[in-house]
Amino acid sequence: MDASPRPAWSMRRMLVLSVGVCAAAATLIAGCSSTPTAQPETSTRAAPPKAANDLQSDYETAIKNVLPSVVQIEAGDALGSGIVYDTKGHVITNAHVVGEGTSFRVTVATGEAPLSARLVSSYPEQDLAVIKLEKVPAELKPAKFGDSSRVQVGQIVLAMGSPLGLSSSVTQGIISAVGRTVTESESGGGTGATIGNMLQTSAAINPGNSGGALVNLDSEVIGIPTLAASDPSLGEGSAPGIGFAIPASMVKTVADQIIQSGRVIDSGRAALDITARTVLDDSYQPSGAAVVTVEKDGAADEAGLRPGDIITKVGSAQITTITSLAEALASDEPGQKVVVGYQRGGDSKTAEVTLGEI
Repeated sequence: MDASPRPAWSMRRMLVLSVGVCAAAATLIAGCSSTPTAQPETSTRAAPPKAANDLQSDYETAIKNVLPSVVQIEAGDALGSGIVYDTKGHVITNAHVVGEGTSFRVTVATGEAPLSARLVSSYPEQDLAVIKLEKVPAELKPAKFGDSSRVQVGQIVLAMGSPLGLSSSVTQGIISAVGRTVTESESGGGTGATIGNMLQTSAAINPGNSGGALVNLDSEVIGIPTLAASDPSLGEGSAPGIGFAIPASMVKTVADQIIQSGRVIDSGRAALDITARTVLDDSYQPSGAAVVTVEKDGAADEAGLRPGDIITKVGSAQITTITSLAEALASDEPGQKVVVGYQRGGDSKTAEVTLGEI
């Protein structure tokens, strides 16, 4: 659904994160047989080292085990991907894949005719959704989810989905970073969500990959590919090798609540319990997040913040916009204490806030 070296850069300032919904399927003009060409017995070509054979075997095994659990989702004119979650026909995908739709056509890996599915619930705040097949094939295979907290930088991963409508496609790369906080663009069908603790990967994520599977070589889903990054200096194209996936831990937390309760009851995401807007300074530059309303007995209210206060700092993070405020809170947890810096009537103040929950 991610040049020459440059100084460390802010994700929210330098990247425009685009979602990977595919509006039309690509057409294959030509193909080739997957059957390897036999080598003459007299060939002097050396056999690959055993280590290479082992690695190739790991790739093939992971693809064989997980790809049958990855589906293609048609939501109106758009295409996306999904992961079979259980034997009852629940499929996890991105909220931006389902959009405003309530009914969908799902193509499973067996290649049979598309199946009808309906929306169970969507949670745009984390860009996740669950849909359910109306008729569940007997051979439907749920994916196995891994422990995303154990993911390490440098780990080999595979991205599986339907990029550009090419179903059952696989790309490979590594985990480039963990714990990223990114904000999704609202253009192109995006939800505008700010998502914390995302996995950054070099595995190619193209339109149509969104909602698919990021898989380790133990055949476990460790994330859902969601965003591809683009640098404005490169024009409209995405920045090669920079993609982001929602970690499996968050996926399971949201999916389990939707399946059991029909909605997300416990988001696990921190909040100040306010509404706010971006304010500009005298030079028309963003300079803070002005508090518009304060929820009674909420986190900000208990700490003494009031409408009209301008939040300029949360912990060590400078706040200039409501987006930077959301990013500063994205990796925090409800009940955690943070120091909030703010302006009131021209005076600088601080308050210790015990965070609430979205």
